[in-house]
Amino acid sequence: MKEEIDRMVSGYFRWLKDKTQIKQIKQDWVEITTPHLDRHNDCLQIYVRRKGNGFELTDDGYIINDLFSSGCPLDSPKRQEMLKTTLAGFGIQLKENQLIAHATSDNFSLKKHNITQAMLAVNDLFYLASPYVASLFVEDVTNWLELSEIRYTPKVKFTGKSGYDHMFDFVIPKSKKQPERIIQAVANPKKDTAEALVFKWLDTKETRAENSILFAFLSDGNTIISQSVIDALKNYDLYPILWSQREESRELLAA
Repeated sequence: MKEEIDRMVSGYFRWLKDKTQIKQIKQDWVEITTPHLDRHNDCLQIYVRRKGNGFELTDDGYIINDLFSSGCPLDSPKRQEMLKTTLAGFGIQLKENQLIAHATSDNFSLKKHNITQAMLAVNDLFYLASPYVASLFVEDVTNWLELSEIRYTPKVKFTGKSGYDHMFDFVIPKSKKQPERIIQAVANPKKDTAEALVFKWLDTKETRAENSILFAFLSDGNTIISQSVIDALKNYDLYPILWSQREESRELLAA
């Protein structure tokens, strides 16, 4: 099992390297095109320049400005708080609508990973815009956990085998009956989000207790979830749960 996971993680890094393009665009700036896709199915791009003894990485304002132009302004206190929390989780700064990270030669790959993950996470705030969602899905999950009297710790960051940090929405500590249970709320269950969650779990799994379980709550209120998404999660030992069928998992999570 361990050897199989090693091969899959190594395969992910080979794919990431092969699909990443680097281009000098100005005297001081280098453009990195990643294989990670935004909601338009466009590849995310990061811009890098030397600054002092290190490097500055930025999205050049693409993510925030795209949200504005798509009818999702982040001007309400709730959305501002969500934005700040999301960026803080990845150690990313916000300046004039730009997502910015600072790196050294030693931690460049980690900072590049963090700003990419922050771009993907902030990009998902689009689904806060009406009519795409009436309330934030993670809040629905939070409310259900509390009503069900299921104890949890929110927004927990684990370091994976690769050394990269990964954020999970909830962790339920182990009990006498059940092992540690980790929960991720997936508001937009698609092939790319499933693949990203699978990698996040494979990279993290070996650093957790041997019998830890990852549950993925899939929002199915306004869309039909492809069976291929569910199968992809199951194939890598995740436990997908349709939000409409959440009551079936109550006892397992509460124990």
